[in-house]
This record gives sequence, structure tokens and C-alpha cells, in this order.
Amino acid sequence: MGTVQVKRVYDPVDATDGKRVLVDRLWPRGMKKESAHLDEWMKDIAPSTELRKWFHQDATQWEEFTARYLLELKQNNAVNTLLDMISKNKTVTLLYGAHDKEHNHALVLLHFINEAIK
Repeated sequence: MGTVQVKRVYDPVDATDGKRVLVDRLWPRGMKKESAHLDEWMKDIAPSTELRKWFHQDATQWEEFTARYLLELKQNNAVNTLLDMISKNKTVTLLYGAHDKEHNHALVLLHFINEAIK
């Protein structure tokens, strides 16, 4: 299995990023498509619209958001596509647009993937 890391889509592109995968359901504000340097955009692996709107980066709801998103991931067929991608690439960088670097769905997704590939 390859290495998986998380990074804001607004951060500079780096040679160590490997395959760059946007894991947001919505396109990041103010980001031009050519500036993102994406290899993939996996909208379907992001939290559901309902869950995203409920959480909306409210850190006080972080634990409940995490639990709900993990349940969604367990039933999400896009996870298999992502795991297959990770197995075929040395490095995969999961990109997200949220401002909060400590409370965002990409971190939950990273934890889920790490548990799945153990």
C-alpha cells in the first residue's frame, strides 16, 4: 500500500504530493481548476450534503460529526475505488478546502483509510 497524506488544496503543490485527490463534494472557493493540479476529484467520498451542512466546521460537534461520517464511509462504494488507487500509487494526497486543519473530514477519511489498510 502507498502512503496517504492530507493537505489543504490551497497549499502549494509539492513534488512529494504524488497523486493529488480532491475529497470535497463542492469545488473550493476561489480556486481555479488549473491551479489545483488535481489528478482526481472524488466528490462521492466526501460527507453527504446533509452531514456537511449540519457540521459546517463547528468544532463543538466534532466527535458526533466523526462518528456520523465514519458510518457513511462504511457504506460508501467510493472507498473501494480510493483504496485501489492507494494500492497503485506510492503516495496519495487527499486534498480538502476547509480552513480548520484540525477538524475536517479529510482527517476522518485518513483515519478510516489507515484502519482499513492495517
